[in-house]
Amino acid sequence: MCRIAGAPRTLLPLLAALLQVSVEASGEIALCKTGFPEDVYSAVLSKDVHEGQPLLNVNFSSCNGKRRVQYESSEPADFQVDAEGRVYAARSFPLSAERARFLIFARDKETQEKWQVAVKLSLRPALAEESAKESREIEEIVFPRQLSKNGGSLQRQKRDWVIPPINLPENSRGPFPQELVRIRSDRDTNLSLRYSVTGPGADQPPTGIFIINPISGQLSVTKPLDRELIARFHLRAHAVDINGNQVENPIDIVINVIDMNDNRPEFLHQVWNGSVPEGSKPGTYVMTVTAIDADDPNALNGMLRYRILSQAPSTPSPNMFTINNETGDIITVAAGLDREKVQQYTLIIQATDMEGNPTYGLSNTATAVITVTDVNDNPPEFTAMTFYGEVPENRVDVIVANLTVTDKDQPHTPAWNAVYRISGGDPTGRFAIQTDPNSNDGLVTVVKPIDFETNRMFVLTVAAENQVPLAKGIQHPPQSTATVSVTVIDVNESPYFAPNPRIIRQEEGLHAGTMLTTFTAQDPDRYMQQNIRYTKLSDPANWLKIDPVNGQITTIAVLDRESPNVKNNIYNATFLASDNGIPPMSGTGTLQIHLLDINDNAPQVLPQEAETCETPDPNSINITALDYDIDPNAGPFAFDLPLSPVTIKRNWTITRLNGDFAQLNLKIKFLEAGIYEVPIIITDSGNPPKSNISVLRVKVCQCDSNGDCTDVDRIVGAGLGTGAIIAILLCIIILLVLVLMFVVWMKRRDKERQAKQLLIDPEDDVRDNILKYDEEGGGEEDQDYDLSQLQQPDTVEPDAIKPVGIRRLDERPIHAEPQYPVRSAAPHPGDIGDFINEGLKAADNDPTAPPYDSLLVFDYEGSGSTAGSLSSLNSSSSGGEQDYDYLNDWGPRFKKLADMYGGGDD
Repeated sequence: MCRIAGAPRTLLPLLAALLQVSVEASGEIALCKTGFPEDVYSAVLSKDVHEGQPLLNVNFSSCNGKRRVQYESSEPADFQVDAEGRVYAARSFPLSAERARFLIFARDKETQEKWQVAVKLSLRPALAEESAKESREIEEIVFPRQLSKNGGSLQRQKRDWVIPPINLPENSRGPFPQELVRIRSDRDTNLSLRYSVTGPGADQPPTGIFIINPISGQLSVTKPLDRELIARFHLRAHAVDINGNQVENPIDIVINVIDMNDNRPEFLHQVWNGSVPEGSKPGTYVMTVTAIDADDPNALNGMLRYRILSQAPSTPSPNMFTINNETGDIITVAAGLDREKVQQYTLIIQATDMEGNPTYGLSNTATAVITVTDVNDNPPEFTAMTFYGEVPENRVDVIVANLTVTDKDQPHTPAWNAVYRISGGDPTGRFAIQTDPNSNDGLVTVVKPIDFETNRMFVLTVAAENQVPLAKGIQHPPQSTATVSVTVIDVNESPYFAPNPRIIRQEEGLHAGTMLTTFTAQDPDRYMQQNIRYTKLSDPANWLKIDPVNGQITTIAVLDRESPNVKNNIYNATFLASDNGIPPMSGTGTLQIHLLDINDNAPQVLPQEAETCETPDPNSINITALDYDIDPNAGPFAFDLPLSPVTIKRNWTITRLNGDFAQLNLKIKFLEAGIYEVPIIITDSGNPPKSNISVLRVKVCQCDSNGDCTDVDRIVGAGLGTGAIIAILLCIIILLVLVLMFVVWMKRRDKERQAKQLLIDPEDDVRDNILKYDEEGGGEEDQDYDLSQLQQPDTVEPDAIKPVGIRRLDERPIHAEPQYPVRSAAPHPGDIGDFINEGLKAADNDPTAPPYDSLLVFDYEGSGSTAGSLSSLNSSSSGGEQDYDYLNDWGPRFKKLADMYGGGDD
């Protein structure tokens, strides 16, 4: 069995256990006050709160009983309030210091007025008697014994005592190490045991706070403890033998650090800012200040109380505000908050622990700054009953008068900003009032022109009020009124023409000096004696003049409707009227003359040039008439040809297609190409009609089957000038000359090449330079030969014209010349092959042929010269009876052949 001895006697707080929720009311209410009768509702609960558990009831006093209020909780997730004011838990949770305070709100359903009250919950402490009983009963502990078998059945020892927590006060002065408890096992009489402790504070960080004597089991603390750092230690005690074998099960030791009042309350902010509207009723919530204490919040050391130490300024009452000593809520307790008198209050708030005990509690202070916010309790007031102003006539956007007001509310707020309106004296809406955002003055401006001759003075009635309505209960009228007297000043106005523009109708052709009309202006200044003079400002054709005094307009030239200055039959002229006022003013007017057409223009043929063919078909010329007059002095037109000259009607005929078009055709079957001028008589439909002989320039040309001109004149008609045509012809001629010179040069070069090849001296044996029999080249395919030379020698150069005595050394004059086939002078490449084959056959069948084949004859120079070929050695003729001794005379190149054929049988 293990015992604990020598435990210090620690006093626990002796508090009565509260088994039910209690609500206490303090004091009596002398007068009925709407709201909660208590400032704070308190309840003492066990540590664990269950869902739906009732906590307390809150009561709301409405005095007259007519208010319908709705309750709300500041922590709806944890606490709820029903319609009867019963507060209950919304869910199950362990109660802690963070959830120990919350607010209950009551809101009027109609006026939305709101009240609040604080609710404080505290934990129920253990009874002192229970604590003393436990300390007396816990003297020794028997470790649980191992289960053993006795007669086949298990034996169990009586249940062991549980070690209660060991309570140690923080900040102990020692001496250290300080003995706490002694741990022993009843087996130490038979065995040599060793004791140890494990856990945070022993062998785990923070290490070394608790130590144990391994022989005696004495548990001690080595230094002072701080509850604010660690409030509880959980250790485990072990007992082993000298071999390290466990002889007892580990036991748990819990050490609680008892709180001491070693921390002052600390406000979350040193300066708290709040606000309250001026004129607020007593009981109006202002703000909440909060302080915290690091000591145990469930003990007296951490229970705070608030109070107001001072108020500045102290007007109109030194106690304008009060504070809930538990929650820190600041509310108003006196009436008379007036921002215009006191704009800000400064309160010194003190928080004291030990439930506010001034003797033993620690305290701290903070500052609460309460700003009195403005409400519209002062309407704007005009500084004068009547304001005066003046404005020149016909002026707009001019400030007439400045309306000044005073307002005691806070500047540049809706309760201070003034709004002006005109309530009378301006039925036509000629004035408007704008507010100056900086000075709050009303600026009276003119928005519509005012005529002095119609209105010389206005008396306006104006009103001023704020942007927002006055607060309830204010006895002042909501607006202020005044009058504005506006005088209109007469100014010199410009003369004006009426109507403007002025339109008159007049026939064209009117002669110079004719009076058209009188164009005068009016002066709006009826109360000024002024003269008006007139001048011409714009007269594009210079047709008119105006009398400077009476405005009479007279023509100085003939009016012509066809003038380019007339647009759509209307001629515009502008005149200026000026008065002699100070300063002089002027106005302009426009005179529009609508000119009526007369038949003063004869028609002309259109177009003035045309083309046609030499024959009547297939072309004809369509013409019309151009008349600058308009209907009825224009079309329909009559077209005719004059009687003279007689060739006109003999050659041409004209046919009217309709009122505007006619067709001109050739009357004869053929008319030579050229340019002809055809006069045509055209008559319009005016009254009287007007005729004119207009000349049509007709170009007669040669035409193709489609009726299009084909001669050069057609090019001219198409738009090419004479210079362009001459340039084109010169380019063509130069190109032809260059081509001709190139052809002549090519022919001359070809003749020179042929002459160079054919005019070769017969004695110059070309074959000796070309035919190298001892070279082994590519054969005849490698030679570039002129095939035109492969022709019958007799056809090129007959024997009759060949000089006597000129003969090749390789010829056999003693034998008759073979009759080779005769080639034409200009052989076709296909004939060459036939010629070669026939020559080969002739050489093979000729017994007198030399020992060379005619296939290798490159040229014939002289009559009877036959170019032989060595290929005849393999011909069908054996040649055994022929004499080849003459080969020795042909030089060293034929020596080998002479040895082969001329050496007899060898």
